[in-house]
Amino acid sequence: MATRSPAPQRYGEASIRVLKGLEPVKQRPGMYTRTDNPLHIVQEVIDNAADEALAGQGRRIGVTLHTDGSVSVEDDGRGIPFGLHPEEQVPVVEIVFTRLHAGGKFDKGAGGAYSFSGGLHGVGVSVTNALSTRLAVTVFREGKVATIAFGGGDVTEPVAVRKAVLSEASADRRQGTTVRAWPDPKYFESAELPRAELVHLLRSKAVLMPGVTVTLTQEKTGDVQTWHYQGGLRDYLLQTLAADPVIPLFEGAHHAAEGETENFAEGEGASWCVAFTEDGSAVRESYVNLIPTVAGGTHESGLKDGLFQAVKGFVDLHALCPKGVKLMPDDVFSRASFVLSAKVLDPQFQGQIKERLNSRDAVRLVSTFVRPAFELWLSQHVDHGKRLAELVIRQAQARQRAGQKVEKRKGSGVAVLPGKLTDCESRDLSLNEVFLVEGDSAGGSAKMGRDKETQAILPLRGKVLNAWEVERDRLFANNEIHDISVAIGVDPHGPNDTPDLSGLRYGKVCILSDADVDGSHIQVLLLTLFFRHFPHLIERGHVYVARPPLFRVDAPARGRKPAAKLYALDEGELTAILDKLRKEGAREGSWSISRFKGLGEMNAGQLWDTTLNPDTRRLLPVAWGVLDFAQTEVSFNKLMGKGEAQSRRELMELHGDAVEVDV
Repeated sequence: MATRSPAPQRYGEASIRVLKGLEPVKQRPGMYTRTDNPLHIVQEVIDNAADEALAGQGRRIGVTLHTDGSVSVEDDGRGIPFGLHPEEQVPVVEIVFTRLHAGGKFDKGAGGAYSFSGGLHGVGVSVTNALSTRLAVTVFREGKVATIAFGGGDVTEPVAVRKAVLSEASADRRQGTTVRAWPDPKYFESAELPRAELVHLLRSKAVLMPGVTVTLTQEKTGDVQTWHYQGGLRDYLLQTLAADPVIPLFEGAHHAAEGETENFAEGEGASWCVAFTEDGSAVRESYVNLIPTVAGGTHESGLKDGLFQAVKGFVDLHALCPKGVKLMPDDVFSRASFVLSAKVLDPQFQGQIKERLNSRDAVRLVSTFVRPAFELWLSQHVDHGKRLAELVIRQAQARQRAGQKVEKRKGSGVAVLPGKLTDCESRDLSLNEVFLVEGDSAGGSAKMGRDKETQAILPLRGKVLNAWEVERDRLFANNEIHDISVAIGVDPHGPNDTPDLSGLRYGKVCILSDADVDGSHIQVLLLTLFFRHFPHLIERGHVYVARPPLFRVDAPARGRKPAAKLYALDEGELTAILDKLRKEGAREGSWSISRFKGLGEMNAGQLWDTTLNPDTRRLLPVAWGVLDFAQTEVSFNKLMGKGEAQSRRELMELHGDAVEVDV
């Protein structure tokens, strides 16, 4: 049976709904505040108290967490006016808490009640009221006390005014406002206030307003925390840093004086304290008119520009930047921790919750005051400036290396095995071996002479790159190193890393090079690669060095022994073989000696007999030996470091006579 579709809704004049009063806030609270918890609606009240202090009209802010879940904020400012508004004919204190876009902070500059303030839109505390089950206000002003109460944003107890009695009108309560709010849990994911965030907010207010006392009282326990600073961006930042600064902290403040500049209003400017650290997480806190801007904004961009221009000028003046390195603002700013407090006459924020400043002029404002101050500081502290320059240049070099990072070549999402790798058939890690063979010709012989079941061959072209001072991200720019890493199935890593060895394809990685000096050099280069960038393969016993012979002796028949081909690794073994032949009765000179110029001169059978056959070969495991990792690293650095020519010269002068030169 077919069902009838519902009749279309009629769209006409009556379809348009006008939300009145605080209805927009209740309908869409996320447009006006954070809805994860009620902290932001409490912060709106705290910010109003802070605006009084910022205007020089208050010296105390007290926050109390009550046992019934409500929060009260008390200040000793001028107190919200409670007389009738001249146009609306409604008590002003009622308008402030029930009307969106009604407040005393729209008129800036001369004649306005607030020159600088965090409150801008006349929205804040009306949102607090709308999202609270109850809100009560008490105002002390001009020797009188006014009270008013709201429920769900609506007036439940109209304004009542009476004369302040002597006990109420004590020295610290002659004027001021107390707001107590019971946040409505239905508008928030959690009704709990995050205590750590609240403490941080109150502490930062005290730091940014020297001389103002801020307290937090917990009614349930009776605990009271108090913050009072006479001047403290430096101490505040030092207490918050996770690492020691590279140079002393750079702090300063500059606010435009009357007639100082046409670009900025009187009083606009910033206070700042900056620390540079090599490691640890950066501490970054910025404020505009005491409002925390957790998402940063244009004032932070101004600090970034001012610091960068000053450092770049210092580096250029002293010619400190290496060739090929170009400094960028992030090279300076990435290791900077700071506390920045900007004063902007008419700030433009991104959204009602004011987490990010969008005012374009704030970039120029902060940069204009920070840059010359830091340039002067650097010129007065040249040694500190050079240490900072070293840090910044290292950051730039790291950035450039990261930009040049070479990844494994991949196809279909997995690393592609090198085309010149001749793999084995087995997948048993305990049996599989890969031979890194010097040269294509030797690789050809090895391919024909190997055990196809368990032995793989990877020919290498020429001498492998000296990887001692090559950054890990740049290793794969070298084809040979790329192919080695892909073939063995392990990525480059450091001694303190925990590499993924699950992809290891061979239980033995064998270095196979000629027995001459060039072959020894290739061995050293490959050992350098494995020690520097694959140390866990060595530590777990996966790296070996194959020892092919240097000489072949064709021995005649002697006594009962038939003619034979004998192999010697070096001159010492050759001498021993000849002595043995003489003892066995071979006539002097009846044998012939061949010297292999390289592995490529061996045929497949000879290579199998001497180097590949597990029963007859000589395969040396690579290990730290009597030295630990640190001692081995020192030795490698002396031998392979580009800046260690003098150390190598001294080593050769000391031990040169112990070396037999293979010419």
